[in-house]
Formats: sequence, structure tokens, C-alpha cells
Amino acid sequence: MIESPTSRTRRDLLKLASLLTVAGAAPLLAQRNARAQSESDAPLRIGYLPITDATAMLVAHHNGYFEEAGIAVEKPVMVRSWAQLIEAFISGQVNLVHLLSPMTVWARYGSKVPAKVVAWNHMSGSAITVAQNISSAEQLGGQTVAIPFWYSVHNVVLQHVLKAHGLTPVVKSSGKPAANEVNLVVMAPADMPPALASGRIAGFTVAEPFNALAETQGMGRILRFTGDVWRDHACCVAFMHEQDLQTRPQWSQGVVDGLVKAQIWIRSNRAEAAQILSREGGNRYTPHTQENLLKVLSPDPADRAEYLESGVIRHPDWDDQRIDFQPYPFPSYTESLVQMLQGTLIQGERGFLEGLSPQHVASDLVDDRFVRAALEKQGGLAQFGLPEQYTRNESIVV
Repeated sequence: MIESPTSRTRRDLLKLASLLTVAGAAPLLAQRNARAQSESDAPLRIGYLPITDATAMLVAHHNGYFEEAGIAVEKPVMVRSWAQLIEAFISGQVNLVHLLSPMTVWARYGSKVPAKVVAWNHMSGSAITVAQNISSAEQLGGQTVAIPFWYSVHNVVLQHVLKAHGLTPVVKSSGKPAANEVNLVVMAPADMPPALASGRIAGFTVAEPFNALAETQGMGRILRFTGDVWRDHACCVAFMHEQDLQTRPQWSQGVVDGLVKAQIWIRSNRAEAAQILSREGGNRYTPHTQENLLKVLSPDPADRAEYLESGVIRHPDWDDQRIDFQPYPFPSYTESLVQMLQGTLIQGERGFLEGLSPQHVASDLVDDRFVRAALEKQGGLAQFGLPEQYTRNESIVV
């Protein structure tokens, strides 16, 4: 019997919910500890989903930046769900992953996984995509919108936008939402464009290149880019085991050096990065076409002009890129993220959020020693067009 996308998503959610509890994570952490003792000098093993959030890790592997830093690395392992990625990471099958930034909050404080954010993987790189007949957020009232996961920046920004337009996010397993409500459902990214095309949902928010896919195939249109709501926000971050950071600092530094070097290279070689990630590329890192990835990584300037004219982009002075790269994990972002998560509708476990101090999380969840050192080797934040200061103010404007 062929499993439906809905059943598969529900199964993955149940598995992820189980993994990200103290009891669920314990046996996997025991496996990770045993593996660490028997393999104290393990090579770099990267786990990733086939989305543009993994760009820096995959380019660093392709370009040989890890080897340049003296790091033995295996070919990155592609998985198809967050549940698979989390399981592989907690158990130690992989030791570097990209995770949705809110997911790292859940992992460290909800299930006590001893791991830390060491860098940002990218900025922006997501959008709210809607059916062709929808041109305003208000028209989502009474409709269903898909999100990739409850603990995601996508969910946080979407709900912020909906509330700003007088709409209430809800979860309804049956019955139609009221005119001022928007029903949220979790759906795998690859299932979102077909669900939009068939009318099962009125919109979705997710990482690229699925928004671009919906555009190019006429399934939907962009309503807003998340980076045009929360300026230069992180989406996925690089997550590593705390034991590696403590016991293998030189190795950990080499890993982060590779990520930073890759991000600098991508900014000047966007079209080539799209080719590397595509199914036409030699490593076939993702199943996406080079054409679709180019629309994200190296879009036609005419696209931006159209978005400005239609009101998709409301803050042109931000000069937000569809996806951009900058590795430093600004504390103000983490603080704002925790504050916004505490006011976001999240189905399932969220009790641990209530007692979290945003300032504590910003210092405890993140280990920025390695990314600072990597940036200094490469010429500092100026390489990313930023002032040489490790602080900033967050801009969140609908």
C-alpha cells in the first residue's frame, strides 16, 4: 500500500515529537556517547535536507574547503524529513546539520540535547506563497495554510503577518475556519506546491526552492518574502555536538572555517552555486533543476522589479536578497526569536518555552568562538558588507 503524503507527514511529526523529549532523546544520546568513545577522531559527517538552507555546507564540501582546513569529510547524507535528520544527529550518525533555528531551541531546552549553534547557514531564503487568486493576506481568512514545522521561522513570521492583518492562527482538524481565522497544517515541503495546485491549501510558507517552483510552474504566487518582514533573519543554522566543541576545538574550528569560506564564495558565485546544488551538478546534492535554483540564488533583476511593483516587497531600502549568506549568529536575533516563539501558536510540546530567558538562550544556545575566529581569518564582517561589530538591532516590520 502506498502511503499518502498526509500520513507520512503525520508519522514524521509523531516521531519528531517523540525524539525531542528528554525520554525520547536519551537512548539516542547513549548511542552518540558510545560512538564518540569508540571513534574519538570521527570524520566530518554532514546531514541535510534538499533545500537551499544547506547551501553553505554543500558548497564547502564540493569546493574542498573542509579538506583545506585539515578535516577529513565524508560525502554529505541527504535525508527527506526533519525527523530523520534529528534522529541521525542525536544518535551521532552525523555530526554537522542544518536545523531550523527554532528547532535548536526545542532540541536544547525541550529534550536537553547537548549541542550548540555555531554559525548561521543563510539569511532569508523563504516566502509566503499563495494561490493565484489571492493578492492580500486578508484573503487567507477562512482558509488553510501549510507550514513546514511548528518550530520554524516560517511559522513565526507567518503568524506575525496574519495577526498584523487581523487574522487569528488556529488548528482545526475538522470544520472550516471562521472568516477571521487561518487554519495551520504541517506539511512536507515537497508536498506543498501540489497541495496548492489542487486547492487543498490556499498557501504555504517554506524554504526555497519550493516557492520558486510554485511560481515557475504557475501553481501560485509570492505574497511576501519572510526577509522583507524580518530583515536579514536566520532560517537554518549550523548545529554541532557540544562534546566535539569541547574535546575537539581544532577540528571544530576547521569545520566552521569551511562554512565561512563557503559563504564568502557563494556571494560572488551565485550562479555556480546553483549549478553545484542542482540535479545537473556532478554530486547531485538535490533533486532540483538548475533553472529553479537560479531563480533563488541568482534571480533575474526583472523579478525584483515585478515584486516591487506588485507590493510583494514592501521595504526596498532593506535591499533584501531572496537568499543571502552571513555566518555570525547575532545575539539580538536569538533573543527576538525566543520572545516571538513565546507568543506563537505551537501545537504540541511548548511548556519549556515559558520559563526561558531570551538573554540566557542567546548566550547558552550559541557558541560563537569558532565563527568569530573564522571571520577574523577571512577579513571580518566587512567581507559580508557589514560593520565590524557583533551587535545589531532587529527590524521586524510587516
